[in-house]
Order: sequence, then structure tokens, then C-alpha cells
Amino acid sequence: MGTVIVAVIVAAAVGLIIFKMIKDRRSGKGGCSCGGDCGACGGGCHSAHTSGGCRR
Repeated sequence: MGTVIVAVIVAAAVGLIIFKMIKDRRSGKGGCSCGGDCGACGGGCHSAHTSGGCRR
């Protein structure tokens, strides 16, 4: 019974993390694939950068 409870808690946590990632992606707060180095992506994601790298 304890294994089932832990599995439900872990599944809920993973679901919430995925939900947050999707929500952030849709609102423009994530998805920068160049790691803050605009030279690495050819400047294609430059508008997503601030002085400290990707927006968070």
C-alpha cells in the first residue's frame, strides 16, 4: 500500500512539473535553446535574452 501512495505522489509531482513547463513555454518564459549565448544560435533567440542570459 505504501508503494502505491508514493507512486501517486511522484506521478502528481511529475505532472505538475510538466504542466508548469508547458505554461511557461506558452507565456514565453522558456525554451531558449542556446544557453544564453546568442552566437551559438545565430541570434535567432536574441529577443528572449536579457543581460543575464535567458529569461526565467
